[in-house]
Amino acid sequence: MIPSADVVFNSDDLGETEDFLSAAYTKMSIGGDAERPGVSITRRWLGDINFDELDFGFDLSFEAEALGRVTLCRVHRGHLEGTIFGATDDVFKPGDVTLASPPELPYTGRLAAANYDLTMFDPELLNRVASPAPGADGDRVRLLGHRPVSEQAARQLDAAIEFVRESVGNDTGEIPPLVASTTATLLASVVVSTLPTNAVLDPDAADRVDARPVLLRRAVAFIEANAQCDLALADIAASVHVTPRTLQYMFRKYLDATPMEYLRRVRLDHAHRDLQRADPAQTTVSTVAARWGFIHAGRFSGLYRQTYGRARRSRCAGESRRSGARQMRQPG
Repeated sequence: MIPSADVVFNSDDLGETEDFLSAAYTKMSIGGDAERPGVSITRRWLGDINFDELDFGFDLSFEAEALGRVTLCRVHRGHLEGTIFGATDDVFKPGDVTLASPPELPYTGRLAAANYDLTMFDPELLNRVASPAPGADGDRVRLLGHRPVSEQAARQLDAAIEFVRESVGNDTGEIPPLVASTTATLLASVVVSTLPTNAVLDPDAADRVDARPVLLRRAVAFIEANAQCDLALADIAASVHVTPRTLQYMFRKYLDATPMEYLRRVRLDHAHRDLQRADPAQTTVSTVAARWGFIHAGRFSGLYRQTYGRARRSRCAGESRRSGARQMRQPG
């Protein structure tokens, strides 16, 4: 794959297009039936996520090796035909949101004068936000199907992809690493919950061993000491030597929150403190929000008002109120 740099490609040469697709995605061969096969492709990056927009003005067939990345597809015009998971033939039409192909499998297909977008990330990210269900085949999270599990799941996945697209489009400079990692974690979590996988979806039904407050206190301390870092569920679980399922159960039982919800509240607390200390003439709310992984200043302000009562509080008023991260019931 082309390194992490934005790309703009336009061509009406079939051979040139095949070379570009092989460099940008994976080795593939293509065939078209147009005299002037016009193609336009753009790529933008948000951390390790790439968001591509592709427009083909002609019909195209292709044979491709495995992509090696989770590749989500939304069709806007025309249609795509593909052989998915090595056996299932399917047609993707405008409005569809789907997994284009499993990361580990080659694929073949055809597109008809299609306009669509692709959102891609490393499949290892799935293992940072979830774990295989007990008895599942293998010790890694795997995608088992290409269509969302329900219409509601399709809408949720589409909204997550749109969030990434907006985040890329709103980029006016270097993206803070915490913003990029938070967005990637969100997208991976939505993929696990909306596409068929071997991951556990109900932590309350998972293993409940060793869910002791002492482990929870250690997990909370790890989050609070590392809130400025790129943290995922697997990182927090590893810090206290429990499975992600056990960690989720502990947080739900004692704090009525997921580990990632608690992390967000801790980061909001840090942002609150930074805003109290900051000189409004020198520091913007959006700068502080981005520093702590909140990519949209408007949404951050809404969450801030919901937690602290208004957009900015005086130091005295802020100190008289418990922070958002501390408002949750602490372990006994």
